[in-house]
Amino acid sequence: MICPCGTGLPYEHCCQPYHLRASIAPTAEALMRSRYSAFVMANGEYLFETTHTSKRKGNTKVAYLTSAKNTRWLKLEIISAFFDQVEFKAYYLNKKLQTEVLHEKSNFKLEDGKWYYVDGVFY
Repeated sequence: MICPCGTGLPYEHCCQPYHLRASIAPTAEALMRSRYSAFVMANGEYLFETTHTSKRKGNTKVAYLTSAKNTRWLKLEIISAFFDQVEFKAYYLNKKLQTEVLHEKSNFKLEDGKWYYVDGVFY
C-alpha cells in the first residue's frame, strides 16, 4: 500500500514505523505527514501521543478516533516546511461528498528528541 501522506513511498517504509513506535519522526514535516496518515487510518492513539502535552486537554484519543473515522481524507499537499512549521492543504470529502480543503500552517515543538504538534492557523 502506498502511504497516504503523499511521499509515494510504501506505507511500511514511510509512516508505519512511526505509527508502530519503531522510530520517531525526525522532522516537523515527517511528523505532519505521519499525523495525516494517522487521520486517514483512524489511529487516535498516535494522534494523541504526538500532540504536545500543553494542547491535549479536550483532545482525547477517542475524540481523535471519532474525528478520523468521520472524515474521508483524499490527499495531502505540503505547501512549505521549515524547522518547526509546516503549511499544508489536506483534501477531504464533506457530508455531501464534495471536496473541501483544510488549509493550515501548523506549529511543532521539538522536546526531548521528539516532535509534537502544538497548534495551527487555518486559512
